[in-house]
Amino acid sequence: MTLYLRHYWQDDRLAFPSSSKKSRTFDARLVKKIWVPDVFFVHSKRSFIHDTTMENIMLRVYPDGNILYSVRITVTALCAMDFSSFPLDTQKCSLELESYAYNENDLMLYWKNGNDSLRTDEIVLSQFFIEEFHPSYGLAFYSSTGWYNRLYINFILRRHIFFFMLQTYFPTMLMVMLSWVSFWIDRRAVPARVSLGITTVLTMSTIITGVSASMPQVSYVKAVDIYLWASFLFVFLSVIEYAAVNYFTTVEEMKNHNNGTKLGCDTNYVCISPYCRTATLRNSAAEPPPTEGTRLRRKKSIKHNLSFIMSNSYMIDSYSRVVFPMTYLLFNIIYWSLYS
Repeated sequence: MTLYLRHYWQDDRLAFPSSSKKSRTFDARLVKKIWVPDVFFVHSKRSFIHDTTMENIMLRVYPDGNILYSVRITVTALCAMDFSSFPLDTQKCSLELESYAYNENDLMLYWKNGNDSLRTDEIVLSQFFIEEFHPSYGLAFYSSTGWYNRLYINFILRRHIFFFMLQTYFPTMLMVMLSWVSFWIDRRAVPARVSLGITTVLTMSTIITGVSASMPQVSYVKAVDIYLWASFLFVFLSVIEYAAVNYFTTVEEMKNHNNGTKLGCDTNYVCISPYCRTATLRNSAAEPPPTEGTRLRRKKSIKHNLSFIMSNSYMIDSYSRVVFPMTYLLFNIIYWSLYS
């Protein structure tokens, strides 16, 4: 973050008589010859004063000894962030200023105009919106040197989501919906459905790998991880669905082939042999007809239902065309409700 840090204090030694009461402005050369506060950023990882084309330092001295000292600084500061909701997260960060050598008995730091001391109109961050900011102050204790005044600039930052929507969420949604196309392809078109399923799985793997490489390396699950792996599960299940359809179709065709070449009679199948008719009539005569006023209830066991699905494997695709989109829509509603 680049900012203008302005200090105000009074030094009677620099007072001068002036009939017009106008201030005098100096550059960095005078700063090295007078006393200035030794303020530093507590959790700064890297800070520097801009020096193009000259050092960006301004010193303004008023006749009564009041001094304005302004520097243009770029600060890279540490902020402890929680990425469990990444990239739909809101972070609380702060910049902390403190005197390095002078404790509270020697130097007192405070905000000159309270909340109006800060202006973020011109601050634009590439990844965050500044939702709220406010200054505060407190004391910091060091066991060897004592208590020091400390100033805080507290920020509430909300991450820009549009970049991640374009790079992560939209491609993932498209890959999941593309995997559903196989439900409308004929079940006998093995090369088309297999190639489509493998392509979507590999594309999802590439998306997950690329996103993970650019994300912070943390040991807990992030919101984007939940979305990516749930979407990968939907794509993977679409491949498993076709594996089941293809297997049941193969079993059905083999059964029909065996029944077509089978000789003899079977009461469950129609044949033109006279023995079949005799056996069918004999079986029907052995079973007494239902009495009037009674109802026939057929209990369908799990084995019977499985056998029915195996003999009608095309129904799996029909159900998948509805179940997969509705389940994915429900997942998105829950996901965006929790993290938005």
